[in-house]
Amino acid sequence: MSSVAVLTPESFAEHRSGLKDQEITGCVPEDEAYIPTYLEAFPPLPEKGAPGEKAGEQASAWGSKIRPIKASIITQVFHVPLEERRYKDNSQFGEGEEAKVCLDIMQRTGAHIELSLAKDQGLSIMVTGKLDSVMKARKEIVARLQTQASATVAIPKEHHRFVIGKNGEKLQELELKTATKIAIPRPDDPSANIRITGTKEGIEKARHEILLISAEQDKRAVERLSLEKAFHPFIAGAHNRLVQELSQETGARISIPPPSLPKDEIVITGEKEAVALALSRIRAIYDDKKVEAVAPSDSTLHVLFIVGELVCNHCLFRDFREVVNVIWILIYKPFVPVQAKSVMVVEVTAPAWLHRFIIGKKGQNIGRITQQLPRVHIEFTDGEERISLEGPTEEVEQAQAQIQEIIKDLLVRMDYTEVIIDQRFHRHLIGKNGANINRIKEQYKVSVRIPQDSERSGLVRIEGDPKGVQLARRELIEMVQRMENERTKDLIVEQKFHRTIIGQKGEKIKEVRDKFPEVIINFPDPSQKSDIVQLRGPKNEVEKCAKFLQKIIADLIENSFSLSVPIFKQFHKNIIGKGGANIKKIREETNTKIDLPTENSNSEMIVITGKKSNCEAARDRILAIQRELANIKETEVAIPAKLHNSLIGSKGCLVRSIMEDCGGVHIHFPSEGSGSDKVTIRGPVGEVEKAKKQLLQLAEEKQVNNFTAELQAKPEYHKFLIGRGGANIRRVRDKTGARIIFPSPDDSEQELITIVGKEEAVRQAQKELESLVKNLDDVVEDSMVVDVRHHRHFVCRRGQVLRELAEEYGGVAVSFPRTGASSQRVTLKGAKDCVEAAKKRIQELIEDLESQVSVEVTIPQRYHRAIMGPKGCRIQYITREHEVQIKFPERDDSAAGQEAPPQENGDVSSEAEFVPRKCDIITIAGRAEKCELAKAALLALVPITEDVEVSYELHRYIIGQKGSGIRKMMEEYEVNIWVPQPEKQLDVIKVTGLVANVERAKQGLLERVKELQAEQEDRALRSFKVTVSVEPKFHPKIIGRKGAVISQIRKDHDVSIQFPDKGDEQQDLIVISGYERNVEEARQAIQQLVAELQEMVSHDVHLDPRTHARIIGARGKAIRKLMEEFKVDIRFPQPGSDEPDKVTVMGLPETVDNAIDHLLNLEEEYMLSVTETETLAAYMKPPSRYGGGGGAGGGDDSSGGPAKGFVVRDAPWNAGGNKVILHVDCGKHFTLFQTPRDTR
Repeated sequence: MSSVAVLTPESFAEHRSGLKDQEITGCVPEDEAYIPTYLEAFPPLPEKGAPGEKAGEQASAWGSKIRPIKASIITQVFHVPLEERRYKDNSQFGEGEEAKVCLDIMQRTGAHIELSLAKDQGLSIMVTGKLDSVMKARKEIVARLQTQASATVAIPKEHHRFVIGKNGEKLQELELKTATKIAIPRPDDPSANIRITGTKEGIEKARHEILLISAEQDKRAVERLSLEKAFHPFIAGAHNRLVQELSQETGARISIPPPSLPKDEIVITGEKEAVALALSRIRAIYDDKKVEAVAPSDSTLHVLFIVGELVCNHCLFRDFREVVNVIWILIYKPFVPVQAKSVMVVEVTAPAWLHRFIIGKKGQNIGRITQQLPRVHIEFTDGEERISLEGPTEEVEQAQAQIQEIIKDLLVRMDYTEVIIDQRFHRHLIGKNGANINRIKEQYKVSVRIPQDSERSGLVRIEGDPKGVQLARRELIEMVQRMENERTKDLIVEQKFHRTIIGQKGEKIKEVRDKFPEVIINFPDPSQKSDIVQLRGPKNEVEKCAKFLQKIIADLIENSFSLSVPIFKQFHKNIIGKGGANIKKIREETNTKIDLPTENSNSEMIVITGKKSNCEAARDRILAIQRELANIKETEVAIPAKLHNSLIGSKGCLVRSIMEDCGGVHIHFPSEGSGSDKVTIRGPVGEVEKAKKQLLQLAEEKQVNNFTAELQAKPEYHKFLIGRGGANIRRVRDKTGARIIFPSPDDSEQELITIVGKEEAVRQAQKELESLVKNLDDVVEDSMVVDVRHHRHFVCRRGQVLRELAEEYGGVAVSFPRTGASSQRVTLKGAKDCVEAAKKRIQELIEDLESQVSVEVTIPQRYHRAIMGPKGCRIQYITREHEVQIKFPERDDSAAGQEAPPQENGDVSSEAEFVPRKCDIITIAGRAEKCELAKAALLALVPITEDVEVSYELHRYIIGQKGSGIRKMMEEYEVNIWVPQPEKQLDVIKVTGLVANVERAKQGLLERVKELQAEQEDRALRSFKVTVSVEPKFHPKIIGRKGAVISQIRKDHDVSIQFPDKGDEQQDLIVISGYERNVEEARQAIQQLVAELQEMVSHDVHLDPRTHARIIGARGKAIRKLMEEFKVDIRFPQPGSDEPDKVTVMGLPETVDNAIDHLLNLEEEYMLSVTETETLAAYMKPPSRYGGGGGAGGGDDSSGGPAKGFVVRDAPWNAGGNKVILHVDCGKHFTLFQTPRDTR
């Protein structure tokens, strides 16, 4: 590190005043002022201290040492080889995808990234920033700029959690460290393989780390030893000393359950050798104590162990025999019951609702007691008003006193109340994200418990401060009363108006909500396409808000009336007017919105929106402009409204043909439902008459074939009249030739049947239908016999078959006897024809049931989901189409891993014979012939796999960017396409799906291959290169200003032109690449340009530097104008040039001479101005600080000479130690003291 020392008069004075008085010796006179030495004036910087130097000592006059600070910014550099680069297009290096990816990573991580291209075309990446940012950036760079490989590593399933670490921290650290993505299977996944994705180097690192973790865990072991509870105290020893010694000796961790826990399992963990040693020692202790034990009777032994456990907790014995002897003495001899009194059980009474307050938040209160009295066991029982305390007498009494004190305090300052609130209000009391209930809790310092919906209870409990409890109760009741007074109202508002009512950024609806703050207004989600707007709030406010919104909606409806006016395209500009004057005037005066089609549109319609009266006024004014501009005639023709649709034709084809045939006239039909018969024709006079004639002729033809009659029939008869599959109505149509139209579900007249056609045909069809309806009105009751075993088929699924019969056969009522009855009689009631048809249909169904067979189809279980289709749609279609029932077997997960041999190219693999299992068999029930058809349909749905030969080099183009290409193909053809891993380099792609889909996908894939091959050929043709040798001095001219010239050449000839870089050896070579013909043309263009440049000459002219700025002008405007005028190039010298007045002019000889003459004239003109300015500046210049004339800098020197400045002795530049005077006001002396600045 370098420093710069700067001395000023003030700092020097401060320095001198701080110096200690020193004895002045030598030949310096006493009356002369003290002159400091160089070292005193400029103390040296501290040097690095010696090894033995103390940290606290000051190294020099500059103060103590500065502690080095560790840099928080780090830099990492790594290399991506060419073969691992994801983007290999070097022609756009620094501008393509790599640059975009790096920019995105820099924004996301905050690290700075620099890319450079190595000689081997590899990528060198330098990442700078904080450690965390650099690691994240490196991980993303590797994932996004480097091709990814993947590998699996298998370790035992129980070791996976050690790879993940606590909260996944170990896994995250490992991914950052190795710059890989590590996928660990879920706990319920039987696989033990861990997948690692990243670079080869990163995968190896990650694999090594994972195997190290697994190896560490392999050294560890866990043993569980079940021993009788009575022997645990002897293994633990007094105060657990024995087990602690055993842990220290073996290095294993031994966990013995406490006496209060009803477990007899001792757990030993640690390294295998340590665990084995500890296990053998514990078994030895157990066996030894068991052998030494006295063998009393069973009941005595039970008492012995209980008392032994108690005694061992309070006494120390050398061995188990001593314990047994003491216990025998206690059992068989009278004793003073001292030990019995040492443990006691006490119950404290406390209200159940206070228990959680006694325990405290996170167990704080009870935890404090148990910490002070660890041998006391405290137990709370839910729903009971008691607390049990167990332990040594003294400690239990202390704990009891403390708990009673807590209870007493809580009873004084706590209270509770219960309120019955209807369950439907609970979610409103809680509020959004608990906002309401949290506010009440914080405001009143209470606890409010609202039961869960599953409890189906309305009891709300409030606990806390007595005053807060009452206030919270009152507020909750008020909220409930308000909600009971609330009303919900639905407004029907067309969805197209919702956005308008809401307004931009919700401004308009905010005004409505501010006006009615107690009303909640909910608009439906746009994706629901609902027209219902819900209002909720107090009854009166909801009504007011509803009226207000209805008024807004009415205004919107009134102002949303729309008219389309056909205006000939050539007149649109006249309607707009100059600067939009005409259209603006019409809009303002009629208060309408007028939209005209764009210039490049073929539409002639002008759309007017607003109030109906205003729209009509605007239309009249626009039509008036058109009439003034051309000989336009408008006429009206009366055509019955019922013929309008037939005249317009499908999508307007008929009326459009008339308009095109008649010179573009406009024919306007009235809106549907208006009831008007008037059709308007507008256009040139002759064409209008022609269109009128054609329209009336077409209407007459339609009239003949468009006679209409209407018939009334009950809606329940319609299906019977239509017949099964339309058989009845088709028979009537074929017989009469008339068209019969039944009402749709949306029509208001559900009983109206319309007959259309020629009059004679319509009359005949009407007569036949009336006869059928008359027969249907004749209600009869009949019965038939149906075997009891078939009854269930008709009444199951909530009587679906019966409902279908009623809908299909004119509402006939079919009644089956009740379940359990032995009767076979079935009653049918309805129209005679309907009853007969229904009986016939029931008989057909019975025949189907009696002839029903079951067929089994064997299809591997793994294909079942594909066969079913989304939501079972494919199976539903087959059952409906073939009238069968299909039953799939239960899924066998244990057999899921046993993969059957795959089907390739439509054939089963011959590697192994397929053995059907129970879970592979699908059952089809129905008629034999229909079952066979359904079976064939099911087998057709089994997916097959076919191989398509595709060159490995084309795989990545077929996959597309981020898999978009292959995903599109899979969606389009409904297949699964498998592309092999890049490292396998296989020339095959597998296509799996239905036979037809696979065939289509195969063809599509081959077509895509042809396209890619054509693109490859095209790229090969575009890669033709030629080098042109051009002198480097001409390169700037060929490039042009801001690359204008070279860009034009590239654009004209569709080529790429590369100039040599600064460091290249051959600076004269220009490389042109593209199609061969284009490259040759571009080369000729460059050579022609060079030839022109070679004819140019270059002359130097000397102009005074003071005039250069005036000649150049503001931002070079003047010199550019001069260069354009004389067709020359003028170059001015750079700042600091050896010849500052030398200006170079280059161009054709005659233009160069003219330009030089002009420049010399300008110099002469500008020099006059420069001379005047300098003369004026000389008069205005202030006197010199050190000059004569008694200036401010004169000081005490009466001679008026320069100031003496500062004097130093023993300076390095003066070996003899002479005095040197330094002028601090002049920089030329002090520049010598400055050391070069550290540029690192």
